[in-house]
Amino acid sequence: MVFRRFTTFVLLLLTVGLVFCVTPWEEFWSYNSSHDGQGMLTLISKLENSGVETLNATDTAILAYAYTEYANWGLPPDDPEKERLYEKALEYADRAIDKDENNAFAHYVKGATIGRLAQYKGIIQSLFMLDDFDRHILKAIELDPNNFLAYVAMGMRYRDTPWPFRSYRKAESYLKKAIEIEPRYVNAYYELAVLYELMKRYDEARQLYEKILEIEPHPFFVAQAMETKEIAEKWLEEHK
Repeated sequence: MVFRRFTTFVLLLLTVGLVFCVTPWEEFWSYNSSHDGQGMLTLISKLENSGVETLNATDTAILAYAYTEYANWGLPPDDPEKERLYEKALEYADRAIDKDENNAFAHYVKGATIGRLAQYKGIIQSLFMLDDFDRHILKAIELDPNNFLAYVAMGMRYRDTPWPFRSYRKAESYLKKAIEIEPRYVNAYYELAVLYELMKRYDEARQLYEKILEIEPHPFFVAQAMETKEIAEKWLEEHK
């Protein structure tokens, strides 16, 4: 009986230890993968309450990205609170870069948040943000050439901006590179399919939508991938 109680106590300690050993990075991607809004808000609160000045550059960037992604998928599309959260994310991204100007993830988060804010504000205001977006996303790629999310961001930038900032050729190149780096990231195929529709390359778009339904999603982006698969199914149904 004593041994059984001791074993239970040890298992409890190990369980508690495992819980506290989870890093902000791991927590963020877990909540992001499932679109767990409450979990993301809890992570934000925990990081802020721990003292942002004590966080390293990567954890500060995680805090920034938590604000960005919660605003992106945790709030309704037209919720005015989005802008405040994006602005808060930019503040923390700047602090992360101040802590380590060579932190690739921090530069990616800054650029990605600028992109989200630009989408929210609309095309006219977004053009004034383009230089900052390019600078940080390209810096992220320079520091980490395997950051497939940064390539997707650049692909969308060259696809969705108006002339003379648009380049479908560059958009295609960036999106294909993202797929080459991480074949499990479903949304890279989707963004490329959208590009091919704009270019009237419908057969290639169809192939990508079909591919989307076959892919096992990257574990960091499961909820996003499921939503994209639904879009692909609908597109294929409408274009029989």
